[in-house]
Amino acid sequence: MPMFKKSMLVLLAVVALAAGGAFYAGMHGQEEAVTLDAGAAPVQEAQAKEIVVYVAGAVNRPGVVQLAEGARAKDAVDACGGFLPTADTNGVNLAQKLKDGMQVTVPEKSPQGTAVQGAAGGAQAGAAKSLPEGMVNINTADEKELDKLPGVGPAMAKRIVEYRTENGAFQSPEEIKRVKGIGDAKYEKMKDKIAL
Repeated sequence: MPMFKKSMLVLLAVVALAAGGAFYAGMHGQEEAVTLDAGAAPVQEAQAKEIVVYVAGAVNRPGVVQLAEGARAKDAVDACGGFLPTADTNGVNLAQKLKDGMQVTVPEKSPQGTAVQGAAGGAQAGAAKSLPEGMVNINTADEKELDKLPGVGPAMAKRIVEYRTENGAFQSPEEIKRVKGIGDAKYEKMKDKIAL
């Protein structure tokens, strides 16, 4: 009988050790799996998302470019080979953060605006002075000037500036109808007073 008890104790000890080892191996394996999964997630997040923007106007190679998410208008211009010598670099907000599907339009210098480059905002001021009385340049006018247009109040003037900031300079007077709240009727009232 005492031999049987010793054998039984040894057997129970071996079973307990085996069970403990299996439990330990199972726990250790799960920790590794969690560690590997946790390590894999940042790799997916680290892959940079891309945006696609269209660059038009006074750049060397206008067209569609792919940029990293968070890119600025300057990055888009650089991807198109930079400005042409005729570009009005003050007509584009180079620090503007771009979104997928946007258009960046670099306007050409106006002949009158080139002579006034020295002062802050000189090209815009020069272009505004060269317009006939009562005309407003919708690409360079501030909210106060835009408010002078027929059918445009302070809120609409703000929307025009926001549209221009997000989408670049207007390429034609009719393009102002893309601003929310400006339809055909309102455009008819202002079309003789707007210029580019």
